[in-house]
Amino acid sequence: MTPLIGIMLLGAYLCGSISSAVLVSQLFGLPDPRKHGSGNPGATNVLRLGGKLPASLVLVFDLLKGTIPVWGSYFLNIEPFYLGLVAVSACIGHIFPIFFGFEGGKAVATAFGAMLPIGLDLGGLLFASWILLIGITGYSSLAAIITVSLAPLFTWFIKPLYTVPVSMLSILIILRHHENIVRLWRGKESKVWDKTKRIRE
Repeated sequence: MTPLIGIMLLGAYLCGSISSAVLVSQLFGLPDPRKHGSGNPGATNVLRLGGKLPASLVLVFDLLKGTIPVWGSYFLNIEPFYLGLVAVSACIGHIFPIFFGFEGGKAVATAFGAMLPIGLDLGGLLFASWILLIGITGYSSLAAIITVSLAPLFTWFIKPLYTVPVSMLSILIILRHHENIVRLWRGKESKVWDKTKRIRE
């Protein structure tokens, strides 16, 4: 591994460590998403706690945390395998942010952002799958798990060269959702609109 790759890995981790959910919540005077709602500092929980505008900002910033390091590495001609490591580093930063006491989120949006440089067609397929699955099931976690599971397959048909890096991301996100998987299996996972309704009440 070259020094350049090491710098990009560190930069990706530090970029991922910027918790946009916490910062946007502070900006809008919302409760700390790590301690309220689902306890997950991500766009979905901020939506429950504060509405569409702050949630949209969190989503955009979390996407960029994945896109910027990977895109930069791509233009530096870093090999696909190491691009995958850069993407994983950004997600690990989101999951274990050094700037926020290592209390992070599930890194779904960051992983999605890291996949965007592969192509807008892949991004469109992933986004459509996620929206469709949420609409059908009502479970944000299940939609994320199935969508990232499909990501390597989509990538294989679009740009096979990046199948391994995308698979690395998919495995990380699925492992991060292990608690959600257990709750889904036991029938104890809450649906998005159930949580929204409960908070409003």
